[in-house]
Amino acid sequence: MFKSMNKKTKTSLITYAIVIAAYVIVEAIVLTGNMSSLLQGLLVPLCTYSLCAIGLNLCVGYLGELSLGHAGFMCIGAFSSAFFSVLTGETITNDAVRFILALIIGTLFAALFGFLIAIPVLRLNGDYLAIVTLAFGEIIKNVVNVLYVGIDSKGLHVSMTSGSAFTLEPEGKMLINGAQGITGTPHNSSFTVGVILILIALFVVYNLTNSRTGRAVMSIRDNQIAAESVGINVRKYKLLAFTISAAIAGTAGVLYAHNLSTLTALPKNFGYNMSIMILVFVVLGGIGSFRGSVIAACILTLLPELLRGLSDYRMLMYAIVLIAMMLFNWAPSAKLWRQKVMSKFKKTKEEV
Repeated sequence: MFKSMNKKTKTSLITYAIVIAAYVIVEAIVLTGNMSSLLQGLLVPLCTYSLCAIGLNLCVGYLGELSLGHAGFMCIGAFSSAFFSVLTGETITNDAVRFILALIIGTLFAALFGFLIAIPVLRLNGDYLAIVTLAFGEIIKNVVNVLYVGIDSKGLHVSMTSGSAFTLEPEGKMLINGAQGITGTPHNSSFTVGVILILIALFVVYNLTNSRTGRAVMSIRDNQIAAESVGINVRKYKLLAFTISAAIAGTAGVLYAHNLSTLTALPKNFGYNMSIMILVFVVLGGIGSFRGSVIAACILTLLPELLRGLSDYRMLMYAIVLIAMMLFNWAPSAKLWRQKVMSKFKKTKEEV
């Protein structure tokens, strides 16, 4: 049965199996008490960055457009979902229902902004597109930092100057407090939820890329003029792929927000460096390889903590591993060596 499957189906099934196996192994280590609390605290961030890498790889690897604004989409998903959770904390008492609704809201808001941004931005290409999406991410972060929202019996109060611009009643509540962000977000994220979201995201992107729509998107990436000449609606498919990519980043933002008691829009969380880090995951894991993006995100997130015992040499070792991974993935000699190993492995398997 497995032999009769096509290569793409095998690839997707192997990826699902790797994610599930990794989850089972990690859960077993946690239950036996063999994992430190520091590493346990990294499990949800691992899932968050993996989701972001999957979303960006759809944009970079399959659509062929370089976006540096996915931290902005992540920020939108995080703050819209956290705002909903804090706002409805007393009215929706069921944590599971509230979190599912927050997940839907965060994903939809990120998708909406992705769609709206894509309409003018996808007219650009290359470096120009990267610069504009980078500017978008910075604008979102800065807008959130000057946004003040409170609620009382009179309704919502919004200001972009200071929290003192409006006066709340004694029973009123500040929901978004400028640079101080949102406090009191329920802690609904977990490693199990993160793995489920990764599997759903992989299911979506694999089915998209293996479908007729995915082939149209890849044809636009390879040669846009040729795609237009055979009647493919380039604008439509670009908007679709970019919107789905932004939605996945928004989902990662929801997971990130509900893992913290206080959510702030800091440069290290949703700034330029975060967008670059996500892009590094995509490039090192292999452009167009969703499995590689997840593996690279996990390795590069865990590595600084695993090397913490090396003190000042920790980041030096991190840089060396980064260079080694890049050479292994992209050097022509390394590619040739991998092809030879795979061909030998296939011959051995056929003989057996």
